[in-house]
Amino acid sequence: MAPLRFRVTEAEAAERLDRVLARRKEVGSRAEAERLITGGRVRVDGVARGKSHRPGPGEMVEVELAAPETLEPEELEIAVVWSDEHLLVVDKPAGMVVHPAGSTRSGTLVHGLLALGASGGEEGRPGIVHRLDRDTSGLMLVARSERAHRALQGLVRRREVERRYLALVHGAPRSRSGRIDAPVGRDRGDRTRHSIDTDTPRDAVTWFETRELLGERTLLEVRLETGRTHQIRIHLEAIGLPVCGDPVYGVADLGLRRQFLHAHRMRLCHPLTGEELDLRSELPDDLAAALEEARRAARKGLG
Repeated sequence: MAPLRFRVTEAEAAERLDRVLARRKEVGSRAEAERLITGGRVRVDGVARGKSHRPGPGEMVEVELAAPETLEPEELEIAVVWSDEHLLVVDKPAGMVVHPAGSTRSGTLVHGLLALGASGGEEGRPGIVHRLDRDTSGLMLVARSERAHRALQGLVRRREVERRYLALVHGAPRSRSGRIDAPVGRDRGDRTRHSIDTDTPRDAVTWFETRELLGERTLLEVRLETGRTHQIRIHLEAIGLPVCGDPVYGVADLGLRRQFLHAHRMRLCHPLTGEELDLRSELPDDLAAALEEARRAARKGLG
């Protein structure tokens, strides 16, 4: 592969080299950045540097990228909610990474999707039109051809795919429904996080509606208008409603081992056949159990 070359910007100056690299889409993660650095594949102004090196503004970084790995289909447990010759809608389980990155080279969603005929889009991410965080479960739209991938991307870009989530949060909203319009990007103080306190803002809009008031907690239905990294989790934290179980933006609660966030409904007009699709996914067992515990606590007045 052609090497990646870029000059360090003023905003990136004095940051650790592994963090600067991780923000490049060609690298994609801190783990992959560290792997490239320790493998001697990264030079700053012609000199090999360690991961903690802090380059100055204007310095040239050259990265010898590894050749893309050949993806092999894997038989994984992935529930197919709807399918035809053009596209799939699958129910992603929590804990499954969408595509290979860093040290995760197998067992990802795309490995399983290859076995289901996924195709189109970026090399290494066949069929992927949008993503869910590793520990967010629920519905994902997947293409089965290059034509379908382009058509689905057009729907997403025009915001014609309705994606709704269930989120259990701490606190109660000031109104039963609302709109959060706050650009998000890499956090100014912690480059491993995203937030609304950023030098790289991208438009982000989230709608929410109250489903159940449960004492100190609330079950919300959330609708994405845009789809930025960690958008729902960031936006809900920003208005004082952190997601239960979220280890990064939320609060530990109810014995949850991951964030209470589930993509439970998707609506769209099939871009190639015109069929109206309205698909749903039930809460998985761990989230259903946590919700019942929250309801019991609310009935007892325990919060």
